Amino acid sequence: MTKNETRMKWVVLGLLIGIFVASMDNTIVATAMATIVADLGGMDKFVWVTSAYMVTEMAGMPIFGKLSDMYGRKRFFVFGLVVFLVGSMLCGIAQNIVQLSVFRAIQGIGGGALVPIAFTIVFDIFPPQQRGKMGGLFGAVFGLSSIFGPLFGAYITDYLTWRWVFYINIPLGIIAFLLVAFFYHESPKHTKQKIDWLGVITLVPAIVCLMFALELGGNQYEWDSLVIISLFFAFAVLFLLFLYVETKAQEPIVSYHMFRKRLYAASNLIGFFSGATFIVATVYIPIFIQGVTGGSATNSGLILLPMMLATTVSAQLGGFLAGKTSYRNVMILFMSVFVIGMFLLSTITEDTSRLTVTWYMIIVGLGVGASFSVLGMAAIHHFSEAERGAASSTNSFLRALGMTAGITIFGIIQRNLFTSQLKEAFHGMNGIPAMSVHDPRAILSPEARAHIPALILEKITAALASSIAHTFLWSLIPAVLTLLFVFFMTNDRLASMHAAQRGKMQVGNE
Repeated sequence: MTKNETRMKWVVLGLLIGIFVASMDNTIVATAMATIVADLGGMDKFVWVTSAYMVTEMAGMPIFGKLSDMYGRKRFFVFGLVVFLVGSMLCGIAQNIVQLSVFRAIQGIGGGALVPIAFTIVFDIFPPQQRGKMGGLFGAVFGLSSIFGPLFGAYITDYLTWRWVFYINIPLGIIAFLLVAFFYHESPKHTKQKIDWLGVITLVPAIVCLMFALELGGNQYEWDSLVIISLFFAFAVLFLLFLYVETKAQEPIVSYHMFRKRLYAASNLIGFFSGATFIVATVYIPIFIQGVTGGSATNSGLILLPMMLATTVSAQLGGFLAGKTSYRNVMILFMSVFVIGMFLLSTITEDTSRLTVTWYMIIVGLGVGASFSVLGMAAIHHFSEAERGAASSTNSFLRALGMTAGITIFGIIQRNLFTSQLKEAFHGMNGIPAMSVHDPRAILSPEARAHIPALILEKITAALASSIAHTFLWSLIPAVLTLLFVFFMTNDRLASMHAAQRGKMQVGNE
């Protein structure tokens, strides 16, 4: 092994650790949230702990991606790590829920730089024939983070203290920092460009308004309340301003000319709709198992373990196949499996066994996993180093936005279906206590189930199972759209890119 190959392996390890801690942070914190609220109080404000991280992470993605094109990847990846570690340290010493929310926002700023820039660095430093393998490896990390986040969160909360949910990032982050800082020797070929400040000051507030409207609507405020309507209105105005500003900017954060390339435009649309669909499975499968089959809610990570392992395998396989055939062919295969898996989930009833649901989970995981590796490569396929950061970060941003929109829209659908079917099930019956349907897991926890008469419990579980199955049925709409947009992808492939680059080198040598 040459000295350069050894150095590259250390760089990859540093990047993998960096995106692992960033992508794991939401799931690990969610597991510990009940303990955090019990210690710090602020039950009415706990939603901000998650929202603050998501808002700043999403707002930062396209901005840091563009800045990395302008001034270099290394400095912004390292900057993101430092900010993320500072935020983690502050979260660990937070004394109340408001402080924790503010410190989580700082964490999110750092997280917004890590994931898209890490993927872009891999595309920069590896030749095309190795990018499929590397893309699969990085895609697999997202699946692993989804597995280990809840597991680590549950273990740390039970045996240490919730503060170590944040402190654990520090040693891992320091290792990633040292590996990238010392072993990544970046090419200085970066063009100094003018920062699109007008784009920044319109995009960031627009995302903040949208995220808070989606997070608070239907929970702390009614959807038709003045607060939520105002947030949506502010988002619409600011986002339209952003779109206009980008047409005038000399170096826009999001370049419209990128979307003229079919492969890039299709990859972003696939990322958005697949994210909106997949998040439905990750949220409502645990609710079905906990609420309908009576499974324990203490560790949702174990419930989703089969699907996440399948996702990890699929990400690796998708990256490998992308080196053998076109991105479109790979995505047609896996997205077809994804649609089949979501359809199978829509057929579940209160009589469906846990083993059957597990098989359906595995099919969904195998279908969606390849998108984590293949779409990232496809999105930046046609772009030079000067634009890859913006291309990669926009793809990550739209996938995250799709997930946020998906869980909000389908959450509304499931709650309305559950409420309607409960009313129908108990129509004409007296003495049925009023029940909240905002969190069926709270209603149907093992402790709660023990105090519910068998006849009533049967009606509740039937209504819950039906509402979840119909929600999966509705989620087939974005799933089918995902498959439809795959056919809009071009037949580009990593191998052809490698051949083109070799041709350029030969011309240069002549």
